[in-house]
Amino acid sequence: MKFTDGYWLMRPGVTARYSTEVADVRTSEDRMTLWAPVKHVRGRGDTLNSPLLTVECWSPAEGVIGVRTTHHAGSVRRGPQFDLPGAEQGVGKVHREGEMVQLSSGDLTLRVDTSQPWRLEFTAQGRVLTSVGERGTGFVTDAEGRHHMLGQLSLGVGESVYGLGERFTPFVRNGQTVDIWQADGGTSSEQAYKNVPFHLTNRGYGVFVNHPGKVSYEVGSESVGQVQFSVEDQSLEYFVIHGPTPKQILARYTALTGRPALPPAWALGLWLTTSFTTDYDEATVNRFVGGMAERGIPLSVFHLDCFWMREYQWCDFDWDSDTFPDPAGMLARLKRQGLRISAWINPYIAQKSALFAEGMREGYLVRRPDGSVWQWDLWQPGMALVDFTDPAARDWYTGKLRTLLDVGVDCFKTDFGERIPTDVVWHDRSDPELMHNYYTHLYNQAVFELLREERGEGEALLFARSATAGGQQYPVHWGGDCASHFSAMAESLRGGLSLGLSGFGFWSHDIGGFEGTPTPTVFKRWTQFGLLSSHSRLHGSRSYRVPWDYGEEAVEVTREFTLLKHRLAPYLQYAAQQAHATGVPVMRAMVLEFPDDPAAAALDRQYLLGDDLLVAPVFTDDGTVEYYVPEGTWTNFLTGDQVTGPRWVRERHGFHTLPLLARPDSVIPLAADDQHPVSAWAEGVELRVHAFTDGAERTVVIPNTDGPGRTAVFHLRREGGLLRVTTDSPHPWQLRIGGPDGVLHVSPPRTAEAELPYPG
Repeated sequence: MKFTDGYWLMRPGVTARYSTEVADVRTSEDRMTLWAPVKHVRGRGDTLNSPLLTVECWSPAEGVIGVRTTHHAGSVRRGPQFDLPGAEQGVGKVHREGEMVQLSSGDLTLRVDTSQPWRLEFTAQGRVLTSVGERGTGFVTDAEGRHHMLGQLSLGVGESVYGLGERFTPFVRNGQTVDIWQADGGTSSEQAYKNVPFHLTNRGYGVFVNHPGKVSYEVGSESVGQVQFSVEDQSLEYFVIHGPTPKQILARYTALTGRPALPPAWALGLWLTTSFTTDYDEATVNRFVGGMAERGIPLSVFHLDCFWMREYQWCDFDWDSDTFPDPAGMLARLKRQGLRISAWINPYIAQKSALFAEGMREGYLVRRPDGSVWQWDLWQPGMALVDFTDPAARDWYTGKLRTLLDVGVDCFKTDFGERIPTDVVWHDRSDPELMHNYYTHLYNQAVFELLREERGEGEALLFARSATAGGQQYPVHWGGDCASHFSAMAESLRGGLSLGLSGFGFWSHDIGGFEGTPTPTVFKRWTQFGLLSSHSRLHGSRSYRVPWDYGEEAVEVTREFTLLKHRLAPYLQYAAQQAHATGVPVMRAMVLEFPDDPAAAALDRQYLLGDDLLVAPVFTDDGTVEYYVPEGTWTNFLTGDQVTGPRWVRERHGFHTLPLLARPDSVIPLAADDQHPVSAWAEGVELRVHAFTDGAERTVVIPNTDGPGRTAVFHLRREGGLLRVTTDSPHPWQLRIGGPDGVLHVSPPRTAEAELPYPG
């Protein structure tokens, strides 16, 4: 929210009060509290009839410093609040010397000179990361009498801001106004399904505003040298998180707010859906599944979208008996073909559903202040909301899902959860404004924990649309309702990369686009992109997404890239384990992987898939693609062609290739089985070595298919004309130097050490 009218004036009706100096300071071993008047105090009379802000500073984790500014401390705090599972006590250390007081945590230090005008300075390793200046701490009342707390942190020259959730506006946030407010707005506007009050910059730090309600950001927009954030409240709390690298920032942020769970490896394969409003029944499902098998395209998951239930009755969790007369039998037959089953749900109960009367009678539905059930007709006629702040309502809702698990459903697409009203009363008396964003967290948490309870650790999986801070703990998330053209494909990628820079490790999107019908060209290009994402789902709205509807070449492309993803499964699962352990996403913005390369700062049409594969999707009808190659010799994984960076490249690709480049000195493990995402990955694994320089060495971990851990480790080192390989694997393996047609070496079983000639 903008409060000023240029530099000199305030907007009509707006009054602002900013901290001017430190009137008093109190310290303990690990905490300091500053009292800041909003005018300069020259005598005792200046202490009267004027606000005094309380600014508390502490550290909840190493490398993280919290700042809480409060105007009136007597306001009622009704919640909800973000969970901070990584917060600790007594982490920071306070040091005071004369007028200088500082709080240190790891390499991060907050410095305050109490003899000078108001300034908070965050430093690390001898340099200033960011600072709070003369207008950086304060409160504002607007023309409507609303009270806003605000903070401002300085931006350096050339400093770029990223994150704030899955946003489809320009990738670098500078110059934008961003409201952290859940909305069902599609992928082509400033609205977002996944709003996260966390940003990071390319200067070594991130900032998390610990407020689950609306946070209004002015990112170099109201004051071009500042990131401003404000909340309608009496208190504002934020954490400055040091890296120094973007990966380390994400690691610390997700340690504080929760790390992503590890999805089951079977979810890495291809998902196919019925689509949304298309006609379908069991015969349609069988035709789709059989058609994929006949064409040699392995499927891992089949998803049944909304109309597995009867129209007007979402959600009653009862199968439409006209189209699915034998759901248990149908699911059993599908599962005998090796498929997992996903079912669509949402947290709303339509009036026609039998559950509406039950939920109203038991008090499980959100109510208005007068005691009536909150309802509207948008989406479902007369629909109401399940009140997840009520433990009994949560158990009631998940009990209905348990019945679906009993007949063979494996996971749920947790759709919606964004349009949550603020004129309601929650069971636990939560603040309705704060619950607007937070509702989705309770919804996804309830469903995910049910799946973890019923299916076991490592088997829980959602396909979720909405989220806020902490929601990364309940993967996977997908990009929402996009159109079916190249611009929508690019905006989807932009949103996914932004979400990855907001702490979310796993992300997917609707291959081919959701609204409308893609051209065969768009479908084939989106299929390449989709199968080089962490999770891959074919889905549409009013038209099917079976590849044969888009021509024989679309079938070939879908087959080739599905088989490729299966072979990449050990590589992708290792990247998934990294996301689970560190918070670094599987799909990585280039700035995350190459923070010291200025050219990477604004790249949003390419990404790193895991540590070592650069993907540049094609967004043009004629196959032309422009992409940036970082330093070193990169090898096209599909063709073996090499390109040396740093430089920009323009190429034209047919539908069977795209820029998929292996990093210099990389070793990519490929499973022998290309028919399944989960196989005995270490047995017969192929190690593909790319542009190994003399003296280069890499360690390759072949993960355990059952979850965290490993089944084999290979250590490779080039010494002149030899490549030395050491392994603990008891299984046969092979090694290929170069691209797909490179020099192949086959090892006998139980080879603990091998010396192989390195060509050239």
